[in-house]
Amino acid sequence: MIRLNKYLSEAGVCSRREADRLIESGVVTVDGKNAVPGMKVEDGQEVCVGKKRIKSKTKKTVLAVYKPAGIVCTEDKREKKNIIRFLNYPLRVTYAGRLDKDSEGLLIMTNDGDLINGMMRARFSHEKEYKVTVNKEITPEFIEKMSRGVHIRDREKNLDAVTRPCKVRKNGKYTFSIILTQGLNRQIRRMCEALGYKVTTLKRIRIMNVELGNLKPGEVRGLTEQELKELYGTVKERENERTGQSSE
Repeated sequence: MIRLNKYLSEAGVCSRREADRLIESGVVTVDGKNAVPGMKVEDGQEVCVGKKRIKSKTKKTVLAVYKPAGIVCTEDKREKKNIIRFLNYPLRVTYAGRLDKDSEGLLIMTNDGDLINGMMRARFSHEKEYKVTVNKEITPEFIEKMSRGVHIRDREKNLDAVTRPCKVRKNGKYTFSIILTQGLNRQIRRMCEALGYKVTTLKRIRIMNVELGNLKPGEVRGLTEQELKELYGTVKERENERTGQSSE
């Protein structure tokens, strides 16, 4: 987050000193509310001077990141192993969708607040693919039950749900792949536990059209133009479906 006067200055509206005057005069709003001196904002918030919306000139950055196991998806500075500190990227980026501490694999990280919001609103419709290893031999019955949907519950998390039908494929004696269109808390681990299995490793290898590919733990790459086009297009399509608008 950056100070509002700096945001206005970097967007080419005016100097920081003049921005402070505008804020004090009451003509600047953030998300529809009057701004106050010294406040901070981030990309994705609606900043207006009068009726004119101000857009940051910061280049939009979208990254594919391989989060290692043990790194926490949080911005809390008290967490020494948080993903922001681990990544140490020169631009401020954050995650669009979490992975739990014990899991590894693909994160999409970006400074585009609109993309994050769109992906979060569509999180129960876009595909996420995982490779999973469990502690017991995988049976046809296990695959069938996982595919059909599993009743999972956790009183502490106020969770009591039957998971959506999904695609599950056995890859080896103890490994399988699964494609979800849901984002329940620790969903795959809870599904396996409900069927008497324990997850030993869990790796996310795809989010929508973006694949982990050959990235190694801790590595980062920028998305290709084609990946960006498909990703933004899908998010926009889902948003149109949610709001009932035509995509034509």
